[in-house]
Amino acid sequence: MSVNLHRMKNGLRIVTENMPGLKSASIGIWVNVGGRHERLEQNGVAHFLEHMAFKGTKTRTALEIAETIEDVGGFINAYTSREMTAYYARVLEDHVDLALELIADILLNSTFDANEMEIERGVILQEIGQANDTPDDIIFDWLQEASFPGQPLGRPILGPSERVRAFQREDLAGFVEEFYGPEQMILSAAGAVDHEAIVAAAERLFGDLPARPPRKAEPGEFKGSERRVEKDLEQAHFALALEAPGYRDDRIYTAQIYSMALGGGMSSRLFQEAREKRGLCYTIFAQAGAFSDIGTLTIYSGTSADDIADLAGLCIDELRRSADDMSEAEIARARAQLKAGLLMGLESPSSRCERLARMVGIWDRVPPLEETVEKIDAVTAQGVAAYAAEMCDAGKISLALYGPVSSAPERTELAERLKK
Repeated sequence: MSVNLHRMKNGLRIVTENMPGLKSASIGIWVNVGGRHERLEQNGVAHFLEHMAFKGTKTRTALEIAETIEDVGGFINAYTSREMTAYYARVLEDHVDLALELIADILLNSTFDANEMEIERGVILQEIGQANDTPDDIIFDWLQEASFPGQPLGRPILGPSERVRAFQREDLAGFVEEFYGPEQMILSAAGAVDHEAIVAAAERLFGDLPARPPRKAEPGEFKGSERRVEKDLEQAHFALALEAPGYRDDRIYTAQIYSMALGGGMSSRLFQEAREKRGLCYTIFAQAGAFSDIGTLTIYSGTSADDIADLAGLCIDELRRSADDMSEAEIARARAQLKAGLLMGLESPSSRCERLARMVGIWDRVPPLEETVEKIDAVTAQGVAAYAAEMCDAGKISLALYGPVSSAPERTELAERLKK
């Protein structure tokens, strides 16, 4: 398998990887724009735009878009994150050109029909309502806001209901004009694909797009605050965040291995201490989330009102303890988990396609897997301990609590306990 990268004259980048033996392919356009690129009055428009892409173009109705891809047994989908919006399809090898043409059509020729906008507005409002009614969904939006208050990076991707209700066609068209230039687009394909054929098709479909300089997102600054919502629920939901490295920082591998050892599986410290030994919860995990310039270490659990204080204290104590006695065996296990997750995930063309786009979006190249594995293997127990100690010494915490949480300690109390 080999990776090929090509840059068109207008700045659009094309990255492909042929996977011998496959009869299918994944292909899509990843646009380097998401929720963190929105101005306050635009919050939610990137996600609304992604929904509207499938609601009709100058040549196809919404039904015809669905029929075009499903007539050949494929599927098409999209998602919006804080830094990217993706439009992608999975098809058999004979229909790669069709999939790319369809993706180009919805990106370049969407009409944003007024009637379709009203229908989709209702769908998105239902999506927001569903998220608000799901405690272990909404708490992560609150934690993001608490970590990056008053910043685009801290705003919800779906946007507030009042803004979604107010968006008009010109808001969507204006966002496309501002952000959907070729220099912000990455065409990625993996599986049964031919690089030269995809480059030729891309030149035909996107070659006339005029180059335009991308507008950079506002840098993120982890500040730390608290969001506490008291509600009569069965469980108290607890989410805590500390500042972590971004994707462009090589310490990201240390952060990922640390989070794995801390709360990434059944053998992890948090799982063993909180669930197996003390029975404080059913679910508990830690994860390292990263953006291009900054990241967060997140711990989440759900517990009873009677146990929330003990659980919160235990999490802080495990953070402190991990700075002192993280063993080589724990780090070796976490390294193995991280490598296995990476390599197993790349057995599908969809995973490879997404990885290619993300790597090009971050580094403007695709690091060889061997390079990534070497960096994972280079992480030591001493390095993890130093990283953990640095986080504890900083004492910067964000906290989100939802449910019967009146007995949960304050953020400032936990921050002081972390530094002791």
